[in-house]
Amino acid sequence: MRHFASLLLCIIATPAFAQAALVDVAAARASTAGSWEGNLEYLDYSANKWFGIPVTTVVEDQGDGVTMIRKSDFDDGPKVGNIRITSVELFDPMAGTITTGTFRKARPVEVFTYTVRMDGAATDATHWTMVEEALGKDDNRPAILRLTTTRDGNKIETVKQVDFQDDNMSEWITRNRTRLTRVGG
Repeated sequence: MRHFASLLLCIIATPAFAQAALVDVAAARASTAGSWEGNLEYLDYSANKWFGIPVTTVVEDQGDGVTMIRKSDFDDGPKVGNIRITSVELFDPMAGTITTGTFRKARPVEVFTYTVRMDGAATDATHWTMVEEALGKDDNRPAILRLTTTRDGNKIETVKQVDFQDDNMSEWITRNRTRLTRVGG
């Protein structure tokens, strides 16, 4: 009887345990849909301090489980004014990639395909870390680009790091970060 009770407990407990595994890349991405505001920040390397500008972002889930549209607005100062960056992202679950096309006035369209993975175990759809990596350029130099996005409840932070490929060093340099808080529901 004790073995039956143990087996029954395992069967009953299994769905709750399996539920945590449901927070995959698709679920994490879907959880970002909505309105966000915060700062786009850059690291001042000489002072080792962050400085930032306000940014608002709207993420729209396109309802097919793989396509998202992200619109971000920030003020780039009196000479330039408001900047809008629109990104269309397509997740390929079979390849484990996200292809992103980024559109910004007076700039060429940028297209990157990132490999994507969850980093560590997600607690739920609002507590997770996702890492995207791609070959590309930064500061007109060949580099591996890494975006690490961490969601902690109603806060989300994406840190961009680069590892330049035209030197003999293997090191990640932090370029910028976006720190956002969900607006409304």
